[in-house]
Amino acid sequence: MTYTTLISTAELADRLLDPNWVIVDCRFDLANTGWGEAQYQAAHLPGAVYAHLDRDLSGPLTGQNGRHPLPDVAALAARLGQWGIGPGTQVVAYDQDTGQYAARLWWLLRYLGHPAVAALDGGWAKWVGDKSPSGVGRPTTAAIMPVAPTAFVAAVQPGLAVSAAEVEQLRQDPAYRLVDVRAPARFRGEVEPIDKVAGHIPGAVNFFIKDVLTPSNTWLAPALLRARLLARLGDTPPGQVVTYCGSGVAAAQAALALEQAGLSGARIYPGSWSEWSADPARPIATGPE
Repeated sequence: MTYTTLISTAELADRLLDPNWVIVDCRFDLANTGWGEAQYQAAHLPGAVYAHLDRDLSGPLTGQNGRHPLPDVAALAARLGQWGIGPGTQVVAYDQDTGQYAARLWWLLRYLGHPAVAALDGGWAKWVGDKSPSGVGRPTTAAIMPVAPTAFVAAVQPGLAVSAAEVEQLRQDPAYRLVDVRAPARFRGEVEPIDKVAGHIPGAVNFFIKDVLTPSNTWLAPALLRARLLARLGDTPPGQVVTYCGSGVAAAQAALALEQAGLSGARIYPGSWSEWSADPARPIATGPE
């Protein structure tokens, strides 16, 4: 069986250390960029490698391309190969809990033509919180196991991403739905804790990304997920939906949510608000939709 959206802790436990599987720890903290790697070094799932959002899953900053621009395809492909990810590899990504950073790797692998990737539902928090009836938890380790490198051959799927120029066109087309998944107060421009300019892209609707999760940070059941998403998408086909956030990370989580809900085909705007708002010539809206 190939996993292409989410995988449960029980399902992963059954395949732990499978030689055809690669587990990637994506824990990260925007406010403390060394935190995730320190956590990985202290304890992680057996056999896992570590992916750093800034170093591995993003490209160089120019001041105009957002806070987490897409990495160079060749550089990312080389890194994936170093992690042991090849054509037949099942990849599982996890982060601390919500799946936001794991979804970044999930989307990047799909963008490079590797659909056999899933995010761990509930992430590290659920893995270490799971207990058997006898009180035994799931295994963790601080040991970093050697990885046999392989060749990862990228087959870029350009249709999964849209540029700022494309956003400018489609935001004015009623056939498309631009979805901003940041917190409502950020969407309205009432607060902006990270980027220099507050507000949203004119024409966008708001769907808070945390609404895809339960209070314990596991994912909603697909039927409920679908209902919540459709309430914001209306009759817009998934293939005409574009998600964005602050820097393209939560936008990938929204794309994962749509796939998990059976609404396949959505694209993301990787530059997101941090790129859009960096150009003073681009229009900005504040207030409600």
